[in-house]
Amino acid sequence: MLLLAVGLSTQAGRIKTDTIESKVLGEKVVYNIYLPNGFERSTKQYPVVYLLHGLTDDYRAWRDRGRMQDVADELIESGEACEMIIVMPNAGGPDTHNTWNGYFNMPGWNYEDFFFQEFVPAVEKKYRGVGDKGHRAVMGLSMGGGGSTVYCQRHPDMFSSCYAMSAWLDNQDDNVGPGNEKDKRYYVCEAVKRHSALRFVEQADEETKKQLRTVKWFFDCGDDDFLFDLTVRLHQLMREARIKDELRVRNGVHNWEYWHESLRMALPFASRNFEK
Repeated sequence: MLLLAVGLSTQAGRIKTDTIESKVLGEKVVYNIYLPNGFERSTKQYPVVYLLHGLTDDYRAWRDRGRMQDVADELIESGEACEMIIVMPNAGGPDTHNTWNGYFNMPGWNYEDFFFQEFVPAVEKKYRGVGDKGHRAVMGLSMGGGGSTVYCQRHPDMFSSCYAMSAWLDNQDDNVGPGNEKDKRYYVCEAVKRHSALRFVEQADEETKKQLRTVKWFFDCGDDDFLFDLTVRLHQLMREARIKDELRVRNGVHNWEYWHESLRMALPFASRNFEK
């Protein structure tokens, strides 16, 4: 048993914390990155997964609460997922009224510009990402699930797949609340409403739908999740638009127990849809 444990430990990847200086945001942005076993000894390039956190969390959430390193190590070791780097950027914090949260541009927080203009190119250059659509995926939970979906809708040339968990896809009905007027929670709620993933599909023309069909889509939500209806409605809209997607409904609510298990499906899904 001791020899087995030692053998497994040698196959483990590692998580590194790093920062990037953003001119767009005017500040340093911290992030975690999972590097697979053997990364330092290799010169090869790797597929990249962007793993986005939810509202009230930060870049540490997937590492500390989602135990993503354990999941990634197990799946790569078993062959269910290929070797990849997994990037966990910071886009918020627990004090949502006084800390910027969100993956979209809003007054004073142009995060989408930062993500695509600065973050993706810098991280993939530094950590040897392949750097093309066929080897890049995005996924996330709640706010990050909505961010993942909208990023793929607005930038389908950038991602091979999207896996959205318990996704915050719209805020027309104040699903998360409007926040206090003009504070930072207010702005993220308005941004989600403005970037509605549902409305995007409803209003998509044929050329846009054609581009959306180049992305592999997977929506995963618990049957008792308060955002469940949004996921089901988006799935219906995708079917009506003839955009193929997968929908998974399991027993569960909006919590880490659910998302930890989701990750076990999400990483193999991304891996299967990378170009070989």
